[in-house]
Amino acid sequence: MIVWVNGAFGSGKTTLVAELHRRWPEVLVYDPEQIGFVLRDIVEVPKGNFQHLPLWRRQVASMAIGLVEEYGRPVLAPMTVVHPHYAEEIFGALEAAGVTVHHFFLEVPADVLEQRLDARVVAPDDPVRDEAARRWGKAQIAQCVAAVDTLRAGTVLLDGERPTRELADEVLTHVGTESR
Repeated sequence: MIVWVNGAFGSGKTTLVAELHRRWPEVLVYDPEQIGFVLRDIVEVPKGNFQHLPLWRRQVASMAIGLVEEYGRPVLAPMTVVHPHYAEEIFGALEAAGVTVHHFFLEVPADVLEQRLDARVVAPDDPVRDEAARRWGKAQIAQCVAAVDTLRAGTVLLDGERPTRELADEVLTHVGTESR
């Protein structure tokens, strides 16, 4: 099973996945962004977004399938994927391989996202990189907020302004794992 936690940058994906992992320690945490970082070191990335690379989408799905098949454990994946075609490629490949996908989307208002991103520190020792990451996330807010209208059927919307503990309870209940 894959538990995919989606949402805008600053919506709380990483925080929620950390809480889920704390309470469900046997799961594997898989960050698809890492595949993008590897590809970015090898090939040119269109418009600075590795999600535009078909290879990234194929590798994301392939790695997730491999983790489930090889280790037989649930996988938590915190990753923003709001382009409907890209999401369908990834989730469709997972489902074609017989992997159950639980897709959650953290819904957070744009003004709250902006405040969270302003407060975020990504690279404390590199202010230029830190500011670039903040700008990138803020530039994605509009499309991420609008994505709620195009999410695939079965996506569970979560109120990203609720406490992380409550969100984790909701996710664990939805996937059929007793709250821990």
